[in-house]
Amino acid sequence: MTGVPGIFLESERMFLRQFTTDDADLLFRLDNDADVMLYVNGGIPVPLEEIVLDLAWFLSYYERFDGYGFWAAVEKTTGRFLGWFHFRPDEGAGPLEPELGYRLHRFAWNQGYATEGSQALVRKGFTELGVERVTAHAMAVNVGSR
Repeated sequence: MTGVPGIFLESERMFLRQFTTDDADLLFRLDNDADVMLYVNGGIPVPLEEIVLDLAWFLSYYERFDGYGFWAAVEKTTGRFLGWFHFRPDEGAGPLEPELGYRLHRFAWNQGYATEGSQALVRKGFTELGVERVTAHAMAVNVGSR
């Protein structure tokens, strides 16, 4: 989708773009859905102040790690915010061993977006970023994410 600033990656149905400071409301709606947050924090609402701090942390990745970070997932045909993916060095690991993760709105569940975005990021990691290994973590009870 040309003309959209900050595009990092495109897949068949979505593109992943850099977050901006204007995205706090998108993250607020996502992180205040109890079902979305069930396996993250038990479904507890997240205050806007915390979202703003998280967003600043997301934005800092673009400066610290070339090709890694948190990416807003946007449906190509509608422009609808689906959620986000991260592809970043895991804690204690170097840039050649990134962690893959995502958080998607309920309306995007069971639609193949998690698989599509994950496959695109892993492919980019191995073909363009020179990664050696990708890790991902999910709670055993979170069958949908596993």
